[in-house]
Amino acid sequence: MYDLGQTEGDEKARAIVLDALKAALATPGEQRLYRSGKLPGLLAVRSGAYAQAARILIDEKLVEIVSRSEAGRTAAEWVRITPVGVDYLHARESPRAVLAELHDALAVTRAGVPVWLDDVRRELAGIGDKLAKDVAAMTARLDALASRVDEALRRADARGPGWPEKSADVAPWAVVALSYLDRRRETGMPGPCPLPELYGAIRRREPLVSLADFQTGLHKLAETKALRLLPHTGPMSELTEPEYAIVSGLELLYYAVR
Repeated sequence: MYDLGQTEGDEKARAIVLDALKAALATPGEQRLYRSGKLPGLLAVRSGAYAQAARILIDEKLVEIVSRSEAGRTAAEWVRITPVGVDYLHARESPRAVLAELHDALAVTRAGVPVWLDDVRRELAGIGDKLAKDVAAMTARLDALASRVDEALRRADARGPGWPEKSADVAPWAVVALSYLDRRRETGMPGPCPLPELYGAIRRREPLVSLADFQTGLHKLAETKALRLLPHTGPMSELTEPEYAIVSGLELLYYAVR
């Protein structure tokens, strides 16, 4: 788990980090770290909480700097989100994480009701019965909502990622790859995953996987319909890491999607 920080400044910086990661996911590819005039960027300015957010993004490897360019006296950094950044955002923004946070909040609220009720009963004995009924009704509503959240969490766990049974037989790292694609989709990434990004996510967990094994395994996973491989349709100049592409007939397969 990541430490969200304790001070108000830390909380503001972490909120900016989340917004920056969402923006990085919404627009695939390299992006400016800082906005420059009318040119878009992940962060608005280079000072205050935004500067602290930039340090978090880079120091915790949530984004990686892919290039720098000189613009006047200020260097412009171009970055892209990393698998670590996707996991960071997923842990805080996925529907299941929000449900779990709601469940914890309900548990705290439910536990505090009896103590509060005892104090009020002592101070307001004359209206205690009516107040008790009101609190009982509120408690019942909280219990009902907590029950619904529990059921939603159970359904989410039971539903699972929907992987084909023999995925692990196709490639030992298949679960890692499919899990990453699922987390990426749940986080809100609109497009397919570039193969260099997926390979990086696998190598974080399975550092001995070679590029050749990765490409062969993807072909087999595509045959089992665990994922789909999509071709690069733009100019070849847009392929910044062509060595990851898989040649299939006249196509260069460069993206994976669940």
